[in-house]
Amino acid sequence: MSIADPAPAEPAHEPDDLAAKIEALLDEAGVHGNRSLVRRIVTSGLGLGVDGTDRLDLKISAAALEEMRNAFRLFAPFDGVPKVTVFGSARTQPRDPLYRRAEAVAASLAGDGWMVVTGAGPGIMQAAAHGAGPERAIGISIRLPFEERPSEVFDVDPNLVSMKYFFTRKLMLMKESRGFVCLPGGFGTLDETFELLTLQQTGKAEPVPIVLLDAPGGGYWQGLRRYVEEQLVPLGMIAPDDLDRVLITDTVDAAVAEITGFWRNYDSLRWVGDRLVLRLNAEPTAAEVDELNERFGSLCTTGRIEPTGPLGPERTDGDELDHPRLVLTLDPHKVGELHRLIRAINALDSAPDQATPPTVVGE
Repeated sequence: MSIADPAPAEPAHEPDDLAAKIEALLDEAGVHGNRSLVRRIVTSGLGLGVDGTDRLDLKISAAALEEMRNAFRLFAPFDGVPKVTVFGSARTQPRDPLYRRAEAVAASLAGDGWMVVTGAGPGIMQAAAHGAGPERAIGISIRLPFEERPSEVFDVDPNLVSMKYFFTRKLMLMKESRGFVCLPGGFGTLDETFELLTLQQTGKAEPVPIVLLDAPGGGYWQGLRRYVEEQLVPLGMIAPDDLDRVLITDTVDAAVAEITGFWRNYDSLRWVGDRLVLRLNAEPTAAEVDELNERFGSLCTTGRIEPTGPLGPERTDGDELDHPRLVLTLDPHKVGELHRLIRAINALDSAPDQATPPTVVGE
């Protein structure tokens, strides 16, 4: 979910008689909740027909919407359960130390109450699904003419959905998760990893922990770091600290601690107008708030980082009312630096000793 998106543009106004027919159709179908959004979907679908859209484009649109519906239905029973996605090569063999790393990190997180989302294929995906176990694994597979069938973990388990398109698959591999572990892989793994980094850098997704996990003494991700430092940074393509938001490690314990520790004190966020509200697990002291302002006050366009109770819209929605809060007017150009503030909040002396699984909220 984007943390700084403007409201989407409303669709073009349809003729009154068509609008009435759409309303009647929604009544007949029994659509009551989120009716305005369903109306927009129906109106957009009809608009594709009115526009004379090419058949191939219509097939893409129809298949994408059907795939997303199936995926949403798969995830719905697990609403509120924290999820971590594990990425990695489909070619990694069970004897490979990377396979054992993926299996171990998934088992540890599943033991802490997390569900593990994978691409449902062989290699690292199979290892993570095995580690999590059938009840804690969710698979989002891709239909390819040359790939192996989905992991046997999902043979007798309903927690699997199959996708035709990579873009819908990638959406569902990322949309629901509150943590990511990336192990070495090929073009697909790098594509997924760079998508994560782009979403975080641009503020198109809420801050989450990202771990780049390697084999003992492995140099795969350190090679990526060198490329970033030797090529991208000197050319001015990214900021020098853009890779600071990820942890590169070769130990399972450090990977698990990064995923769970990110939620030690930070719980969730919400925009209320132009104010960003950060919900915490423990009330910070006045001295701690002053320290945060000294270190991160430059993130604000006006004013300071201030403690607050639930704001009006939050009270109206009953949105996490039992959590203490910090509010600030965040400079949208600095949204990529928000992870630094979150890590500082997690390190406060007032923070709980134990990490708390993150709150999972809908849009």
